Amino acid sequence: MIHFNCTCGNTLFFDNSLCLQCQRSVGYDIATNQFRPVEGAFRLCGNGVQYGVCNWLVPVTGANPLCRACQLTRTIPNLSLPGHLGAWGRMEAEKRRVLYTIARLGLSPLSKAESPLGLAIDFLAPDNGQHVVTGHRDGTITMNLLEADDVYRENERRNLREPYRTLIGHFRHEIGHYYWDRFFRHRANAETELAEFRALFGDERTDYSAALARHYEQGAPPNWSERFITAYASAHPWEDWAETWAQYLHIVDAVETSRSFGWSSDSVSIAFTPLTVAELDGKTTGVETPFLETLNAWLKISPALNEIATSLGYRNLYPFVLNPTTTRKILFVHSTIMAAACLDAA
Repeated sequence: MIHFNCTCGNTLFFDNSLCLQCQRSVGYDIATNQFRPVEGAFRLCGNGVQYGVCNWLVPVTGANPLCRACQLTRTIPNLSLPGHLGAWGRMEAEKRRVLYTIARLGLSPLSKAESPLGLAIDFLAPDNGQHVVTGHRDGTITMNLLEADDVYRENERRNLREPYRTLIGHFRHEIGHYYWDRFFRHRANAETELAEFRALFGDERTDYSAALARHYEQGAPPNWSERFITAYASAHPWEDWAETWAQYLHIVDAVETSRSFGWSSDSVSIAFTPLTVAELDGKTTGVETPFLETLNAWLKISPALNEIATSLGYRNLYPFVLNPTTTRKILFVHSTIMAAACLDAA
């Protein structure tokens, strides 16, 4: 995530809706990756006007009052109930960050109203005893509104023995499932890519429900960290892809943020052996040196970020360990995205 500038020159951040220097209302324009005043050719997204939960802009001449991010939201929670508006707003904010990152990578999902292969997001709360499970199915992401509550989310993290559980992590994981379908299931002539996927992640035709049941009953295998980025990734190839996809987006966004603030990996003095293409055995096609440099930059920066977090009394911000196997998978995600960057326009 980069930081932005108002037309007056003041620094703005991604969640800003007001410039404190010139007092103008501002909003984010995804088409130009800039913040602009809410005037002239631009108006604020309808969800920002009505509910105060969005700071993205839409063209004044546009027929749809909602921005590209809010058009993906199909169901909003019952806003008459206490806390629901704030929780929904927090979730929309994290969703926009994920959409920002994938847009920078050339992906911008259509809504289901625009295409049968589009994306829909339902924000649901377990009202009246209704059980809501966060997940993805057939292009629809369901988000349990309770995940916006820090106490609930921390309890779930502990119960499931997860080192990391955040809203943005949920969105990155679930949109990874959506794009697996787009890249491999709903894409013509993807046999070569699918064969590569199976060689790295395993055969996704393995019974998914049985695999998840086994994972929750027995847990991850003892040596899971040798082949998977998280314990949950070991449950099934689809979950391995989604967890790896989320890691890829974590890294891309975090490195962009650090570089935007002038913090390069060169300024971090730690003993470090960079990953090389040779070390990865050429098992992933499309390995691109620039992204390998990004990955190596992250491997230097992340320990420093963890030390800053612990200095302030928090857990490690990045509690994951990369090895050649998980790195090959991350590089496969990268190369797949690069090869399909125009997919959403199709």
